[in-house]
Amino acid sequence: MNWQGVTLAIVTILIMFAAVALFVIPAKAPTVDGPATTTPQIAQIADTIVVITPTIDATVSSPLTIAGQARGPWYFEASFPIILTDWDGKIIAQGHGQATSDWMTTDFVPFTATLTFTTPTPGDPAKNRGTLILKNDNPSGDPARDKYLEIPVEFK
Repeated sequence: MNWQGVTLAIVTILIMFAAVALFVIPAKAPTVDGPATTTPQIAQIADTIVVITPTIDATVSSPLTIAGQARGPWYFEASFPIILTDWDGKIIAQGHGQATSDWMTTDFVPFTATLTFTTPTPGDPAKNRGTLILKNDNPSGDPARDKYLEIPVEFK
C-alpha cells in the first residue's frame, strides 16, 4: 500500500472541502437591527435607511416632520411604522412614513411623515428626552426580519 498516495489524496480532499466552505457556502449576512450607526448630522442603519430630519439629539416640537430615504424592502404598501416615545419609553405619538415615489425597488426611496404629540413633562429638563423609532414594515411577523432605527431627541 502506498501511504504517501493515500495521505496526498486525504490532504487534497480536505483542501477541496475548505475551498467549498470559504467560497461556495455564503457567510451569514449581518443584521441591521439594534443600535443605529450615526454621524453628527444624520441617523442611518447600514445601507438600509437614512433619516435626514430630525437630526440626532435634535430639539423637536409638535408637529414633528420626519424625512429621509429607505430602501424599497423597508416599506410594505409604500409605508412603514414610526413611533415617538418619551423619556421612560411611553408612546406619545405614532404614525407611518410614506414613500413619496415608487417603493417597488431595491433602491433608496424618499419618505416623509408628520407626528403630532403633546410635549411630555414640559419644563422638566431631566425628563425632556425621548426616542424616535422607525421600524421596517414586516408583514411576515417573523421577529428575525424586524429592523429598526432609534434616534434620540429632546423636546422643546
